[in-house]
Amino acid sequence: MSFIQALLLGIIQGITEFLPVSSSGHLAIIENLFKIETDTGLLFNTIIHLGTLTAIFIAFRQDVKKLLLEGCKSLYDIYGNVWTYFHNRHQQDAKRYKKIISNNYRKLLLLLFVSTVPTAFLGFLLQNVVEQAGKNLLAPAMGLFITGILLLVVDFFPAGKKIPKDVTYSIAFLLGICQGIAVFPGISRAGITIAVCLLCGFNRKFAVKYSFLMAIPAMLGAALLELFQFSYTGDNVQTMALAVFAAAVAGVVGYFCIKGMLAVMRKKRFRIFSVYCFLLGIVAIVCNFI
Repeated sequence: MSFIQALLLGIIQGITEFLPVSSSGHLAIIENLFKIETDTGLLFNTIIHLGTLTAIFIAFRQDVKKLLLEGCKSLYDIYGNVWTYFHNRHQQDAKRYKKIISNNYRKLLLLLFVSTVPTAFLGFLLQNVVEQAGKNLLAPAMGLFITGILLLVVDFFPAGKKIPKDVTYSIAFLLGICQGIAVFPGISRAGITIAVCLLCGFNRKFAVKYSFLMAIPAMLGAALLELFQFSYTGDNVQTMALAVFAAAVAGVVGYFCIKGMLAVMRKKRFRIFSVYCFLLGIVAIVCNFI
């Protein structure tokens, strides 16, 4: 893989990660069309995704900060409740327990945890399938068609009003399954999770925020898994360096594309991306048989 190819993949990742058009599908198509050998398999795509993950951290830094703060406070309250339990038991007292899920950010943190469980399970289960699927053009094309259908359907649904306090844990689990399925090339992670959020009645702004925030533990987990399984050799050190460069490019481009995605949500124009996914899927199928 050359420097120019790494730059190209970084730009494509940065643009497509935050638009509902599947960054993994684009990467798979570009790598197949231009015969780009990354040498590190899924690890390259995982590292490049970490670049856009950095963009999420920066764009939603206030939310991430509040989630971490409320998470620490929740742990402290849990410890306090355990102490209260033993105190009441031994002293025959009736001290009150603290309410753990006492605000929207604590509820959001728990929802994100519930979503992460099925995502992690499916990501691990489908690991080998995804790697094989990314080696041809038919699999990403099928994934793009699925994404296109979802985006077309959701455009006709009215806007919901749900915020964290209104969302059930079963919905959070369903969203985690959707994100887990999105590891398949061509199925847009942002597209499928935002679409399902809207179909479940989420507030449009909250749907985007939830989709991006739930990507944080998923991407970090995938990166750690790949890094533990990866064997460093002299032959792939250069490819790893190019992957880090591509990730940096993806992060910079992705930061500006997040604002574009928020604008799309306000104008409710998913059908444009639906048509794009259908067209790109057709192009991928045609190229596969040429």
